[in-house]
Parts: sequence; C-alpha cells; structure tokens
Amino acid sequence: MKLDVLTIQGEKTGRQIDLPDSIFGIEPNEHSVYLAVKQYLANQRQGTHKSKERGEVAGSTRKIKRQKGTGTARAGDIKNPIFRGGGRAFGPRPRTYEVRLNRKVKRLARKSALSAKAASGQIFVVEDFSFEAPKTKSYREILAKLGVGGQKTVHVTAEFEKEVLLSGRNLPGVAITRAQDLHTYQVMNSNALVISEGALEKIVESFA
Repeated sequence: MKLDVLTIQGEKTGRQIDLPDSIFGIEPNEHSVYLAVKQYLANQRQGTHKSKERGEVAGSTRKIKRQKGTGTARAGDIKNPIFRGGGRAFGPRPRTYEVRLNRKVKRLARKSALSAKAASGQIFVVEDFSFEAPKTKSYREILAKLGVGGQKTVHVTAEFEKEVLLSGRNLPGVAITRAQDLHTYQVMNSNALVISEGALEKIVESFA
C-alpha cells in the first residue's frame, strides 16, 4: 500500500511512501486485538482498594448479649459484619490485575490494529516537523489542515519532541507518542493516526 506524504499544510509533497503489507496489510486478528486491549486496560488498574474486615475494626470484643433466651439470633462482638459499624465481610483486598500476554500475540495485535486503520483510510503520513517553542494554536491548525481536527487523534513521532508534546497535550482527544511506545489500545481508540516519516521507519524496524 502506498500513501502520499503530506506537508503540515495538508498538501501533497509529490512523494509517496510504501506501507509494508506484512504490517499494514494483513487480515486483522480480532481476538489478538481484544487480548491486547484487555491487557492494557487491566494493567492500568492500581488494585489498591481495601476495606476493613472484622479483625481490623476498632471495637470491644465483649459478647454483646447472652447466648440463649433472648428470642433473637446469637451474636458475638459488636464488630460482627451484620452490625452497623462492623467489619465488612469478603471486602476487597489489595491485589494486582496484571495480565500477561505472549510477545507474538502482542505483535500480531499491533499489526492487526495498524492494518485495520490503513484499510479504513485513517492513517496520514506527514513530513517530520517541530516547533521552536510550544504553540498550541499552531498545532491545532496543523491538525485542521490535515483534516483530523476535532477527532480523536494519535500523533506518532520518531523521537521525544518536547515542543510538539507541549503544543498538543492540552487538546482534547489528542495523544502524542513515540513510535516505540505506540500500543494497540492507542491505535484502536483513535479516529486518525498521524505518523511522521521518521516514526514510520521506526515502526517498520520494530517488526523486522
């Protein structure tokens, strides 16, 4: 598949770049994409939730009433979970939600996500650019000229571009990431993928 390389004004440069079919032209494997997205979202969870159980609640351990003859159910101390202010039965405990995934499955998921975006015409290749100083207005204008203004957009750069990151980080729905950090969830959660020429080379290299 060949795509036109665009300038930051949204115009064609007259050059085309080849997207390898082995990365951008495969039949998407939906299950691998599902597993990769599931892993990413699960690994974002902190798992620090905790509630106090019976042995952790402050209170007397004295038996609150005699065992028999009250006409009601027997009861122990006031920390019993059935009483107001008592401990919580089977409450949440700190745990990890980490999900492990085979490396080959993750590679297949990334290829599937990129292929799906390429097939739907949601990938835009743009010349490498940067700013001398952060300028959100200029960055918004670039996205508008590329035809992706107001959309959920992922801009992939070859290296860490501080000025570009500072220019676009306040724009809602816009994410800026390095090629080596691009993951399946980001690709699938976007409406447009803006890839700089240098970043595209690094993406291809990562699958070599």
